Amino acid sequence: MKRLLPALMLACSIAVVPSLCSAEQKGDAPELSTRINRYHVSYVLNGDGSFVEERESAVTLLKEEAVKAEKRASVTYSTSIQKADVIQAYTQKKDGRRIEVPKNNYQVESNTGKGKDAPVYSDLTTLTVVFPDVEVGDTLVFAYRLVATEPMFPGQFSTQEAFPRMVAYDDVRVRIDAPAALWAQYQTREMKEVSNVEKDGRKILEWTYANPEPLKSRRKDYSVYEVETEPGIAYSTFHNYEEIARAYGLRANAKAQVTERIRKLANEIAKDAKSPRDIARALYDWTALNITYAGNCIGLGAVVPRDTDVILDNRMGDCKDHATLLQALLSAKGIASSQALVNAGSSYQLMRIPVVSMVNHVINYIPSLNVYVDSTANYIPFGMLPQGDIGKPVLLVDGYREEARTPAMPIGSNRQELKTSLTIQPDGSVTGRTQVSVAGLYAVTARSRLRHMKKETEETLVPDYYKRWGLIGSGAFEKDDPQALADHYRYGASFEIKDLIPYPGSGAFGIWPLFYNEAPVTSFVSQAMQVDDEPVDSACLSGYSVEEYSIVLPKGMKVLSIPPNAKVSNSFLTYEATYKLKGNTLSVRRVMDDRTPGYICSPQVSEEYRAFARKVLPNLKAQVLYQ
Repeated sequence: MKRLLPALMLACSIAVVPSLCSAEQKGDAPELSTRINRYHVSYVLNGDGSFVEERESAVTLLKEEAVKAEKRASVTYSTSIQKADVIQAYTQKKDGRRIEVPKNNYQVESNTGKGKDAPVYSDLTTLTVVFPDVEVGDTLVFAYRLVATEPMFPGQFSTQEAFPRMVAYDDVRVRIDAPAALWAQYQTREMKEVSNVEKDGRKILEWTYANPEPLKSRRKDYSVYEVETEPGIAYSTFHNYEEIARAYGLRANAKAQVTERIRKLANEIAKDAKSPRDIARALYDWTALNITYAGNCIGLGAVVPRDTDVILDNRMGDCKDHATLLQALLSAKGIASSQALVNAGSSYQLMRIPVVSMVNHVINYIPSLNVYVDSTANYIPFGMLPQGDIGKPVLLVDGYREEARTPAMPIGSNRQELKTSLTIQPDGSVTGRTQVSVAGLYAVTARSRLRHMKKETEETLVPDYYKRWGLIGSGAFEKDDPQALADHYRYGASFEIKDLIPYPGSGAFGIWPLFYNEAPVTSFVSQAMQVDDEPVDSACLSGYSVEEYSIVLPKGMKVLSIPPNAKVSNSFLTYEATYKLKGNTLSVRRVMDDRTPGYICSPQVSEEYRAFARKVLPNLKAQVLYQ
């Protein structure tokens, strides 16, 4: 089970909640670095979906590490449609003194255009305050007001809050004041409703929550994290997710028109392509490699893609722009496609209440080829998706389907074959050569590592690799051209390593890859043994790795024993190893076949993997004994 790189805990970006991810909890009681005495959120909605949002937090610092982490507080907003003001910001000393944040402790970072013009890509502004004279025991109070003069989508509003159980909250309040005529639905989790009244044409809802004794958490893996597992609230004027897709597409599709410039460009890009798939690949490759990814995506700020002329003139765009440009290019060649909204974070499920923040990225779907593509990932070949997009619910803007989901990678897609020939010299030095062939995401990662490698780095890559292990080595690196967006790749190295084997004399040596590779057999087992203290789902991928070694031993070396042949398997994993000594040549073949299905591994699958790994480890650790 090759795990995905753990994503940041999604809850850390849900709201301005200090120390959400601070201080690991250990022992029988949580070791808190902060305590949130007060966290109040208020929305006053208008009938068109615009709103005024106010937030106030009061955070007490309990440990020294929290002083640096919490000394700043900020709010980020879209300058074109929002305005933010700090209502109050001060340090409440533990002796009762109140020290206001001076105006010269405010900092504003803006993305602006020239003069009165709007910025071409990101119009986000961040307003930050730095609290004065902060020590352990102090309480930091920060409150701000954000006025949204335009809604993200006309006539619509949605929001969500989540409060992780491992955080200490003394007083949480969420209040929504909306026109009574504005239809809305909401769902709360472990919150108490304290107000639900209609007055003067307004409906006021308010909920409270407290968590004075937080639960300890030893969780390490947040590659799968669902907000609805925590206390919180979701509120939305959308009836369902199809409405969100329709609201986005209402303005996005209008930007994907086939202009004369688009038609001419599509013909130039796909001039040598014949089949629809080859045409689509050519257009995808061009967009991925030539349009820089930058700017706001789905979230704060406008959700309308830019005109294709602007995108092409600047050769730059955010995810909406990428998807719109590619849709227009495909359409120019008679290939229908749809933009698709997806969550590129750690969430693999949509919330029951349709909330816009659950979909923060835009990709494309080509129905005739049944292919999803993400041209913002300029390292991913056509027909594949980056790890963050795999196995996720998608909202198709055209041809909406309930339960639509990006596919998992087919089992067997990710493969590595490593072949190494070694000669152990009479002085214990080793000369050899390694060839690595990779496919699937292993190839994508290898190409990404090597695509922008400088010539001087490549020239010293082999000796520098061994230097990191405290070894003296030399050699030459060779590789195929890594520039293409392809799902296969080859590279290798010839090398000499001084004094690697303790010889002459008696001793032992293990068998392992002697040069960088993406998927060594040992990595499957070592990752499986990284036990999370809490049984949780984790994002995972299947993989296949084979290692072959031909080791020529010195003529005077007497081999006392070699590792035993081994075969270990269960319903989705197989490890097989053979060791053969013929004359003074030792031949080794190790194969790890990981057929982990899907994109999420349950705690039960993880435990089965660990049981399998415990049986495999002794064989991987076994050494060749000699004298």
